[in-house]
Amino acid sequence: MSETSETSEISETPLSIRADALDAEDGLGKLRDRFSLPPGLVYLDGNSLGALPAAVPGRVADVVAREWGELLIRSWDASGWWTAPERIGDRIAPLVGAAPGRIVVGDSTSVNLFKALVGAARLVAAATDGRSDGRDELLVDATTFPTDGYIAASAARMTGLKVVPVEPAAVPAALGPRTAAVLLNHVDYRTGRLHDLPDLTAAIRAAGALSVWDLCHSAGALPVGLEEHGVDLAVGCTYKYLNGGPGSPAYLYVAERHQAGFDSPLPGWNSHADPFAMTPGYVPADGPRRGRVGTPDILSMLALEAALDVWEGVSVEDVRRKSLALTDFFLECVEAYVPAGRVETVTPAAHAERGSQVSLRTEDASGVMRELIARGVVGDFRAPDVLRFGFTPLYVGFADAERAARTLGHIYG
Repeated sequence: MSETSETSEISETPLSIRADALDAEDGLGKLRDRFSLPPGLVYLDGNSLGALPAAVPGRVADVVAREWGELLIRSWDASGWWTAPERIGDRIAPLVGAAPGRIVVGDSTSVNLFKALVGAARLVAAATDGRSDGRDELLVDATTFPTDGYIAASAARMTGLKVVPVEPAAVPAALGPRTAAVLLNHVDYRTGRLHDLPDLTAAIRAAGALSVWDLCHSAGALPVGLEEHGVDLAVGCTYKYLNGGPGSPAYLYVAERHQAGFDSPLPGWNSHADPFAMTPGYVPADGPRRGRVGTPDILSMLALEAALDVWEGVSVEDVRRKSLALTDFFLECVEAYVPAGRVETVTPAAHAERGSQVSLRTEDASGVMRELIARGVVGDFRAPDVLRFGFTPLYVGFADAERAARTLGHIYG
């Protein structure tokens, strides 16, 4: 990059002045201090991996040195290791609109999705007495993240269901007396499109089927309303907008009305009603613990618990308002800085249809993103031609949005 372009990228413009004013008025701006971020870096990839909360390193060091190093096995009781999956689930619950006692944390999103889909199929089979002429179709979001599709196909083979790919908007028309369950993503990972969870869940319920939602790209970025909208089952990761760290454990939500009948396909000793009795026969525990399998991954589990401290005093509704303002402003800056015809916005303009990311289609998306990263703006891309920019309102500001758009414009300039 030339000296001239370096100077022009940091000089003031009307949009940069406005960005500074918006940041000065931002009630959530002070939350950035709760994170450890490299100075001078614009980080817009929180939809892949959230930033490091400042309290996490000290907490992890204490878990390793004191709870593990000194207390050793006594920490299962003395340090609350055993109850962590449900305790942390209750901390995630208000962020997705769930009541306490509905969420258990542990395993990966894929494993929890397998539990949810097989569990949903078994709930439906129990309700129809297993009739072969009953509900035998599993509707799956045709645009889903690939792993969700792989897991759905495996769960269908196990339960005798047939996978029917369907675009989310077409779900109401595709529902019928043969529909057992429907798997949908709340936000599309590629485009950032927000799907209508309230109306789709209502349509699924009216058809007599069960809803299973993947919240990976919405939890922590916008209100979900699991209880309010009557969602049956849901899963999600914690390393994106919840900032739990790479590979942090996922979670499983089971509505209270289904918990007594939820039959997990992975009945591990941790979900046994009396796990330390070590009996050969399996008797499931009550409540969310029924979704547990084996020994919890304590180090990453407790790192996640510390990461959730950043949400103290923060409302998801305020986060959503800032998210929409940030993405609106970013799109305005892109229009102003990027030469016409070089990028195409694929994220919906309507707020009701937008998550917390902006996706732009362009030629050589991989190369453009590499150049952005080299210039201190970190996003990511999805093959073959999509640039993705994730906006985490807890630590992303309006100046970040302006700088990212201006840097993108200079790359094309």
